[in-house]
Amino acid sequence: MPRMNTNKWRTTWWDFYPFSALRSVVKKILLSALLALGARAAEPTFPFAEATIDDLQERMAAGTLTARELTAAYLARIGDIDMGGPRLNAVIELNPDAMKIAERLDAERKAGRVRGALHGIPVLIKDNIATADRMETTAGSLALVGAKPLRDAPLVVRLREAGAVILGKTNMSEWAYFRGSRGISGWSARGGQTRNPYALDRNPSGSSSGSAVAVAANLCVVAIGTETNGSIMSPASACGIVGVKPTVGRVSRTGIIPISVTQDTAGPMTRTVRDAALVLAAISGPDESDPTTTHSPMGAAVDLAAPFRSEALRGARVGVLRGPFGFHPRMEAVLEDVVAALRKAGADVVDPVKVATLTTFGAQESVLLSYEFKDGVNRYLATLGPDSPIKTLADVIAFNESHREQEMPFFGQESLVTAEARGPLTEQAYLDAREALLRMTRAEGIDATMDQGKLDVLVMLTRGPAHLTDPVNGDSSSGGSASLAAVAGYPSVTVPAAQVNGLPVGVSFVGRVWSEAKVLALAADFEAKVKARREPTFWPTAERL
Repeated sequence: MPRMNTNKWRTTWWDFYPFSALRSVVKKILLSALLALGARAAEPTFPFAEATIDDLQERMAAGTLTARELTAAYLARIGDIDMGGPRLNAVIELNPDAMKIAERLDAERKAGRVRGALHGIPVLIKDNIATADRMETTAGSLALVGAKPLRDAPLVVRLREAGAVILGKTNMSEWAYFRGSRGISGWSARGGQTRNPYALDRNPSGSSSGSAVAVAANLCVVAIGTETNGSIMSPASACGIVGVKPTVGRVSRTGIIPISVTQDTAGPMTRTVRDAALVLAAISGPDESDPTTTHSPMGAAVDLAAPFRSEALRGARVGVLRGPFGFHPRMEAVLEDVVAALRKAGADVVDPVKVATLTTFGAQESVLLSYEFKDGVNRYLATLGPDSPIKTLADVIAFNESHREQEMPFFGQESLVTAEARGPLTEQAYLDAREALLRMTRAEGIDATMDQGKLDVLVMLTRGPAHLTDPVNGDSSSGGSASLAAVAGYPSVTVPAAQVNGLPVGVSFVGRVWSEAKVLALAADFEAKVKARREPTFWPTAERL
């Protein structure tokens, strides 16, 4: 299977649909014609739309489906929807060995060996997660094309051991959105611009944009994203799917191109909470090269994979956090519906609750991230093969300067330059920022609020509806609540809650450290009661919604 976009060195305005005047006129003419006919955006029939892991395992166990057939169907779907049709541009590269992997797993099943819930399940992974195969690992940057990792990231090893079929890599915000001011979520020099499947002129959010879009559009069963601050939660909400940001240390970060050793984590992006729990169980576990994982409780994978307790919300104490998160006033009605659903499900709702430190940690986070990015990237680049010309962050900056037309046609690399100027992680400015951040978001933040209210979980809207993709001015904001759990390193789960003008909006469930099993169960009960997930329609714009 050929790789996609590996050498896409030039991105044009055409990739930012619909920013040319001519294209805008054509769009309106076509849209009017579609509306006049009462037509729906064209979409090929897909036999595995909205399929869950349990559904597919049941069919494979019965002998009515093979991993090879399933993999071939998703590869064809990527061709129809991602490379053609609405051209979502979520998949940056296909795995040329995907079909062989699927055939090998079918042979194992036929011989009586089933590795677990993920046996034969097609998975896409974000392009900042290392694979030592025939695919690239670039974080969307042209600087890292050809710079081969020497080994799989441990989470990839776990996926392979669990029997997953890695279909390919997903596009992302370049360097996980840690490159320059006025950035564009879902854009990378290597992969171009990923589009939101609910309205193609809207942004998918980032940085796990490709993973979110791929899951939303049924290009895979599940995907893996990564988050430092909102990069799983925000695109999951904007693309109408489930996203899980685990406790930092639940999943190994080794082999993931980093931003922050304090905040980084990988996590599942799926269409159901149950699927997310199964994937998280598969990729969780200790890794001696990532000491943070050694603090994870024993038996966590068994707890995560277990069936959810029914009616989990009944009797649970749920604290509603209303911000300030920068949401449009119309989002109040969405939150009121969420609160009503929680109460109807039997939850003991405390509304509102306050986190005293919520607005006080932004400046310290910027300091922490710039220090940790330099240290982490230099460490990662040192693990690459000897043939890689990129050895340090300084080399990345120099590459971007010498390839400005391809790498920086829309925004710069101020974040990289600031990070390069930082000293080692022993400097007092860094140590003070880290101590303050963890204290304000943990003991004085989530823990204090949950202790005071005797709460099982915090609930808040995840973000507002997707904004327009704008390469001229960069991203705009519709608000977001991910920072609190992200900076604390505590678990959060976002679940579809509603649609605003046809655009998805999610609700977040946030818990204490290592409380993923409880948070997932509560989120799953909400999901079952509300059933807000809707398949995307690939319309050119939200104007018609």
